[in-house]
Amino acid sequence: MFTGIVTDVGAVTRLKQEGDLRARISCAYDPNGIDIGASIACNGCCLTVIERGEDMTPWFDVQISAESVSKTNIGDWRDGTRINLERALKLGDELGGHIVSGHVDGVAVVVSMTEEGDSTRVLFEAPDDLAKFIAPKGSVALNGTSLTVNEVDGNRFGVNFIPHTKLATNWGDTKLGDRINLEIDTLARYVARLQEWGN
Repeated sequence: MFTGIVTDVGAVTRLKQEGDLRARISCAYDPNGIDIGASIACNGCCLTVIERGEDMTPWFDVQISAESVSKTNIGDWRDGTRINLERALKLGDELGGHIVSGHVDGVAVVVSMTEEGDSTRVLFEAPDDLAKFIAPKGSVALNGTSLTVNEVDGNRFGVNFIPHTKLATNWGDTKLGDRINLEIDTLARYVARLQEWGN
């Protein structure tokens, strides 16, 4: 379980296909504080640590199934790709964002970017089957970041990024056409299911 509050921006330093995809991600976390088997959200994907260590910088390795690669933007990762990271929520931690499972529902695409003062308004296009779960002033997790939706028009929705968010995450790297991991709000999923069941 996560909150969508990014606590570090790591970088992919190695990708190796060995049955499943194995990725090494450099980070600022103390490797001695990362348990083997721990869950870390990597651009919003809950991945399991299988090895960790420290060379010039701390790092951890994760194993990624073909299913996860096919449902996320992990297939776009290259050496040097910067990754939003969040450690799993512990009892007593502040819930600063919203409840995020780390199970990506699909991939949204960046279709426009507009500078508005110091902030950047980004318009995304969501898969049609997920658009119904996205509401104005509701929450979404995009590349593991808890964000508030400003407006919705069909399968497109807008989000405003303040300077702090662009600096504290990898959102400062975003470009038109980027594929973004999207996790819809859990509450929206259950409300939609209840409505479906009642019909």
